[in-house]
Amino acid sequence: LITFHDHALMAMSLISLLVLYALFSTLTTKLTNTNITDAQEMEIIWTILPAIILTLIAFPSLRILYLTDEVNNPSFTIKSIGHQWYWTYEYTDHGGLIFNSYMLPPLFLNPGDLRLLEVDNRVVLPIEAPVRMMITSQDVLHSWTIPTLGLKTDAVPGRLNQTVFTATRPGVYYGQCSEICGANHSFMPIVAELIPLKIFEMGPVFTL
Repeated sequence: LITFHDHALMAMSLISLLVLYALFSTLTTKLTNTNITDAQEMEIIWTILPAIILTLIAFPSLRILYLTDEVNNPSFTIKSIGHQWYWTYEYTDHGGLIFNSYMLPPLFLNPGDLRLLEVDNRVVLPIEAPVRMMITSQDVLHSWTIPTLGLKTDAVPGRLNQTVFTATRPGVYYGQCSEICGANHSFMPIVAELIPLKIFEMGPVFTL
């Protein structure tokens, strides 16, 4: 994902510079060839070149799209259920631990907490191990999204979607429901706390 991001960003940067150069040249250069109406070579270039650029962007994107759907022996399975407007997490591989995750009101925030993003119970996940998230909804459409981890999976009532990821860096990652699920859509944050695998397997971290 990071490599594809850099790849696409470089293409966009080059295109933007080319367009800015063309605009600058148009504004500063005296138009001496306004009577020329036939430029087939130029038309061929500006038709084929964008198609080639789109192809170079599309193929890596499709490859990553299929790779992210592959599920190969995940080490842990965690179920996330969307409600109006909070999340429920089930640790099916750890004794069936179930808890809800609500957004913290501003009066309960500690110094350093992020407003509208902090929750009372974070979902704790391990790094250096493939984790499978099973995502569904109990009422309306939701979307379990953490942009910094490259995760976005829709939570559909009556359907169980899944996504697999392997995190490499510990830390606290923030996200929000990215589906317009109702009046309190903007008050449905997601907070994932990623910790080393050895600490995750110790168990006390799940005491809420």
